[in-house]
Amino acid sequence: MTPPEALIFDVDGTLAETEEWHRRAFNETFQSFGLDWAWDADLYRQLLKVSGGKERIRHYAEVYAPPGSATALAKISALHADKTERYAKSVVKGEVSARPGIKRLVRQAHNNGLRLGVATTTTLCNVEALLKAFFGSDARHLFSVIAAGDIVPRKKPAPDIYLYACERLGLSPSACVAVEDSENGVLSARGAGLAVIATPSFYASEDDFSGATVVLSDLGEPDAPYRFKSGARIGQGYVDVASLHDLPRPVVISEE
Repeated sequence: MTPPEALIFDVDGTLAETEEWHRRAFNETFQSFGLDWAWDADLYRQLLKVSGGKERIRHYAEVYAPPGSATALAKISALHADKTERYAKSVVKGEVSARPGIKRLVRQAHNNGLRLGVATTTTLCNVEALLKAFFGSDARHLFSVIAAGDIVPRKKPAPDIYLYACERLGLSPSACVAVEDSENGVLSARGAGLAVIATPSFYASEDDFSGATVVLSDLGEPDAPYRFKSGARIGQGYVDVASLHDLPRPVVISEE
């Protein structure tokens, strides 16, 4: 089977279990702005169905209509900027840890000539902070493309962000493999024509992953194998470059 030419990673929930830190940052922001809002874990799990932090705030204000909604709707950009700053501080302090296999696979893939990219709805500064925390000054050299935030008009589950990343890489989507943690992410990547390795995160554990090529607990490590969930069988307990060759790829139908 033809090996992939690139790996494209989602960020929140995929590179790390970041969503709890995002949730805490949202709540701290709400409090600092005088809003009597508190997103608990169950509510946040539902709000994550909406991609994008600003979009999530707007959705909550409009659908749940809590006290202070009018004020919040007028200050969405300021709320989101404050929340982003709070989250970034947690990352810089080293409070967020990479999920199993992420650091290993990224460096191995780069050393073996695979292109690396990021496709995410999160803000660019959040992405850069996390990559720097995990990979130091090498981050910018490791990742050829970072597609983040509002760089495309439609966010996941629309395929726009993956199509953009593939275009910037100069590769066909069928030559790329996505690593995702949520249903919206899987739908986005598959809609763009990529094979998808899904590693469900805590907040996305109840999502529908039937569209993924393979579903694993995480990418695994040689001394801490992943738990196979469904889909294609790849690797021997951990995902490495060699095991990517066994990943079924989307069929490309030429138009005549």
